[in-house]
Amino acid sequence: MAWYLSYIVIYFVLMFAMGTYYFFKIKTYDDYLIGSWNTGFWPIVGTIISTWCGAAVFIGWVGMGFTVGLSGFFKFALPGIFFSLLLIVGFAGPLRRQRLYTLADLFGERFGGKSGVLPSILSAFIYSVPTLALQMVGMSTIFTITLGIDTNVGITLSFVLILSFTILGGLPATIITDAIQSIIVIIGIVVLFVASIVYAGGFEEIFANTSVEYISPLGPEGLSEILLYALSVAPFYMVWQSTWQRIFASESEEVAKKAGVTGFLIAGAVSILPFSIGVIARQYVPLDIDADLLFSYVTAELLPPAVGGIVFIGLVAALMTGATSFILQGSSNLTRDLYQRVMKPGASNKQLMVTSRLTVVLISLLGLLVAYFVTDIETAYQWALRLSATVLLFPFLAVMFWKRVTKSGMIWSMVLAAIATLCWPFLDLNIDHTIFGFSVSIVSLAVISLLTQHENTEQVRAVYWQDLDSAKKTD
Repeated sequence: MAWYLSYIVIYFVLMFAMGTYYFFKIKTYDDYLIGSWNTGFWPIVGTIISTWCGAAVFIGWVGMGFTVGLSGFFKFALPGIFFSLLLIVGFAGPLRRQRLYTLADLFGERFGGKSGVLPSILSAFIYSVPTLALQMVGMSTIFTITLGIDTNVGITLSFVLILSFTILGGLPATIITDAIQSIIVIIGIVVLFVASIVYAGGFEEIFANTSVEYISPLGPEGLSEILLYALSVAPFYMVWQSTWQRIFASESEEVAKKAGVTGFLIAGAVSILPFSIGVIARQYVPLDIDADLLFSYVTAELLPPAVGGIVFIGLVAALMTGATSFILQGSSNLTRDLYQRVMKPGASNKQLMVTSRLTVVLISLLGLLVAYFVTDIETAYQWALRLSATVLLFPFLAVMFWKRVTKSGMIWSMVLAAIATLCWPFLDLNIDHTIFGFSVSIVSLAVISLLTQHENTEQVRAVYWQDLDSAKKTD
């Protein structure tokens, strides 16, 4: 325990030193939530890797590899990386030029008025809160295993540490510490991967003792199931606020593209390792073990504390960076899209800074409540991904490419897609819920836009080729 405690104390001392430094350095709201659109190549690369490699990678994907094999990588991780790269390669340039804060901010700028409210609420409460809760539960698990702390006490401790750091440093501290933590994350998962191979007797033993279905990219269910599952989750990464925030924070279009591609390629390469660890663990771990506990079990069993402590810190770093990113995502939505655009357009910098930190507290408290009281956070998280994708993807693409899309078409498309996705379990339809939601979204968007006229609050432009007025701000 002494090794674990030492690593954890040193890690958080360094984190809070960085947070305190940025607390005194940050002067404006733009600095706090978007880094004043001035972050360089390597910090963006690092923060993408760290944010991607959160609780899902270290806990969820090791468990998924254990239960379904390497097909989990092709069902979830690889499609997610593909859509993330599609966003970066296809849209980083025109999005960065708009000098915005959030995805909902794009809708608010394009359509005017309160058009960004629905996507803002969706992003802040439906996605950020359960995702943050996942990080708190994951961090609590680490504290329980390494320090013997009760689970609920661990959740509270996680909440205090995460909230305090986020209030202090905002996005600048998050991005800089992410860049450093990405190295710890990669080292940790590589060490555990190598240890797993050695403990299992090498590749020859692993392949000889593992059923083909756990090694096959298609798994036991075949290609159609892989593609259907990928479609139900992966499109979310086109509208993932964390990636959008990194695009906006980049110091230029070139940095947004190059750093984004580099970060996601590295993240994709790292992502195969947790699934592999899960498959290998079937050689020496009780097959009835709770999959969510597998990562911690393997680390504690295979590695001496001096080395295992590094792996655990890699996990803590991944959870910390994910948590701060999701809090700031929700805070950006509430501060920019609700408070500044709707409630108080003339708010001063001081008022925006206070509101930013207050909304950080609000999102954190809601995450704490979910961590305590929702028993199936993972299912809630998957539904948050599906709902966000079906509601936001086609309106986003329409804003970028279709000048004819109207405010009414956009709003009703979101409302009807949300209703369709939420009602799908009760309709007994012979169609996948995501395909159903997407179908409702695109049909309603096109039909209602063609039947309605543009309002005078709209900037009638296809943003991929025609910049919004926000792009005229000077760097």
